[in-house]
Amino acid sequence: MEASSLSQLVLPAALFLMMLGIGITLQGADFKRVLIAPRGLLLGALGQLLLLPLLGVLVCWLFALPPLVAVGLMIVTFAPGGVTSNMITLVSRGDIALSVSLTALSSLVAPFTLPLLTALALTQMDVDSQLNGFPLLPSIVKLATVTLLPVLLGLALRRRYPSACRRLQPAVKALAVVGFVIIVAGIVRANWERLPALLELYAPAVITLALAAMALGALLARLGGLAAAGQRTLAIEVGIQNAGTALMVSSSLLGSVEMSAIVLIYGVLMQIPAAFLMLLSNLPIRPRVWQTD
Repeated sequence: MEASSLSQLVLPAALFLMMLGIGITLQGADFKRVLIAPRGLLLGALGQLLLLPLLGVLVCWLFALPPLVAVGLMIVTFAPGGVTSNMITLVSRGDIALSVSLTALSSLVAPFTLPLLTALALTQMDVDSQLNGFPLLPSIVKLATVTLLPVLLGLALRRRYPSACRRLQPAVKALAVVGFVIIVAGIVRANWERLPALLELYAPAVITLALAAMALGALLARLGGLAAAGQRTLAIEVGIQNAGTALMVSSSLLGSVEMSAIVLIYGVLMQIPAAFLMLLSNLPIRPRVWQTD
């Protein structure tokens, strides 16, 4: 199957399943926490939706990234983390309720903020002539169809069939992972000859962004008075992005190989500081900020 077919067919289907998997794990209580305990959620939303994109602009400027690559990296910063961040939070002994609530909030907001911010980045970088175009309203509709709709569907199914949803979670996640692996393999194949050079060129910028984003999340939580578990959680939520959604925009909607490559590089390399955080959080003797509250 051609890479273009993979991005147009398999990636949206895989992303739909990933978001459905998120939906069937959520409950109404996850949204009610926005009103009951808003501080952590507001800090997380501030970090994900405002401070991280600003940090992305700084990294793109410091490393003088080419326009298409810079827009691709910015698209990553516009896509808040999903179920992966929930898993990493759990292993890192973070505040899983806060992580899940942030996932619920970002699932509702990102389908609208991501296209709007992407359109702004495309205009600022003046790369429209190098792409097939980015019609804003159709892009919002497409993104909402494969991200927001399955989350709402999953919520409805969880409310109506809670036991069945719990049983289906592993299968839905497995199918989504298979589809995502297929599309990643297609992008890697399309960039195979250039991949070593791309890593050499852009890995420093990607690692810098991932590390700085995690540090920013932890600092924001600390300044906001969150406990150690909350600090670890915001470090993860700000640093771990939804590579699947970012690939949907860069590959399916914009059809850019360059953008998809940098998104893929971030999706892989962001796991390095996350793995380090998980290791630190589970050492017998841990620094104070990593200790369980």
